Amino acid sequence: VYIEESGGGSVTAGGSLTLSCRMSISNFEDYSMGWFRQSPGKEREAVSCISWNGAKKFYTDAVKGRFTISKDNAKERLYLQMDDVEPEDAATYYCAPDLRQGYYGDGIPCEPSNAQGAWGRGTQVTVSS
Repeated sequence: VYIEESGGGSVTAGGSLTLSCRMSISNFEDYSMGWFRQSPGKEREAVSCISWNGAKKFYTDAVKGRFTISKDNAKERLYLQMDDVEPEDAATYYCAPDLRQGYYGDGIPCEPSNAQGAWGRGTQVTVSS
């Protein structure tokens, strides 16, 4: 699986940013997927996951009401709309397919282990206050 995240950068607290993810994976539309983040010295954590058909979405409590995950099967893209960004959101963000569940999964539980090691290089988000 080839994964490429983009859209990161520097944002002022309270601002917005849209992350994009491109995956070269067969049957993209049949996989649940997720966004994860990692800060220096911390473990990678789940941010948000979406079911294969987009019907179910999970958000970690820290981002509920501020971030929105979406999946465009036609473009084979995964997105993370980040609004009202907070300093605590600063991290490197990664996207990944849920290889643990395989086809037609709901992405729950939303955990980094779902990726089964399929990671891209990530995209860095820095937040200035």
